[in-house]
Amino acid sequence: MALNKKTVRDAAVSGKRVFIRCDFNVPLDETGKITDDSRIRAALPTVRWVLDRGGVAVLASHLGRPKGPDPSLSLKPVAQRLTELLGIGVALAPDSVGPEVERLCRDLQPGCALLLENVRFHKEETANDAKFAARLAALADLFVNDAFGTAHRAHASTEGIASHIPGVAGLLMEKEIEYLGNALADPKRPFVAVLGGAKVADKIQVLENLLPRVDSLLVGGAMMFTFFKALGYEIGRSLLDEDGVGLARDALGKFGGRVILAPDVIIAAELAETAPVEVVACDSIPTDAVGGDIGPRAQALFSERVRRAGTAVWTGPMGVFEMQNFSAGTRAVAEAMAECKGVTVVGGGDTAAAVAELGVAGRIAHVSTGGGSSLEFMAGKVLPGIAALQDR
Repeated sequence: MALNKKTVRDAAVSGKRVFIRCDFNVPLDETGKITDDSRIRAALPTVRWVLDRGGVAVLASHLGRPKGPDPSLSLKPVAQRLTELLGIGVALAPDSVGPEVERLCRDLQPGCALLLENVRFHKEETANDAKFAARLAALADLFVNDAFGTAHRAHASTEGIASHIPGVAGLLMEKEIEYLGNALADPKRPFVAVLGGAKVADKIQVLENLLPRVDSLLVGGAMMFTFFKALGYEIGRSLLDEDGVGLARDALGKFGGRVILAPDVIIAAELAETAPVEVVACDSIPTDAVGGDIGPRAQALFSERVRRAGTAVWTGPMGVFEMQNFSAGTRAVAEAMAECKGVTVVGGGDTAAAVAELGVAGRIAHVSTGGGSSLEFMAGKVLPGIAALQDR
């Protein structure tokens, strides 16, 4: 699916100051060191595109959820990592707006980059305050949104700024829309979707948008217990999304043949790393047990469907994969995605973290950088950070 928005390729960037909204919301350890720089690397093609063509890159991002200026959520480690990756000095501005920041932006030479401090240090960012958006826009001539991970939020640096200066999509944004869009609009068959995670209610619109399109929808993760409940099965103390039972029943009633549930489940007395586990049929969960993963038969069934897919889309882990004794289901699906010869797309968030941890991310066609955004896009919603950009 072609993006019907202008991209940075359509814009003249030479001699221009280009405000690039990136997603540098990277994980940090206790010492403030970046533990995974994949989001920074994902932004490099767009940044290099601007710099190589004689533009000035004014980079902006949020990090975490600060309630005001917070030194532990400064983008300083990101500026250091960008300096290493780009091979040019990338300074960190003292703030994201203000006279000093304006001066720094004015003084930048073509081919140079500056990183603004965490935009969420200002509450006006998430409020999409028009004055704050105008102050951000004053720093540049052109806005490039390359932060797919925040495209589902109408914030000042993702949506508001585009009403003050022309806005276009970055190369990562273009790639995200292309892969996710093609998977939905023109999938190679068979089209297999794998849904995990906890809440049916969170993914109901994804379910409603995917079910008419897919050949099979494989349901794992904690979400499967809500479907089991809808079928009248005992689920013991497993996680239940009460609000989702009716939704699951409707989905089974309307698209029963396409919905593939796990035939067996891995259970334990508690969800703990040390808990002894047992495999039971999906309709035989004891009242005092809790389900933590899909069972071996489900792993084989899901893997087989994914491997044979023409298009495979996966969002949400199959179990509590952080714990060794409940990680086999997620590992099986991850390996099947890596072995699939078709188009493979992994939604962001926990699923992206899982494929990275299992070392198969490089063998998947596209690993989305946006958890919430990829879900909303798959649910058929209009993302404000994309809607605000100029049409072709």
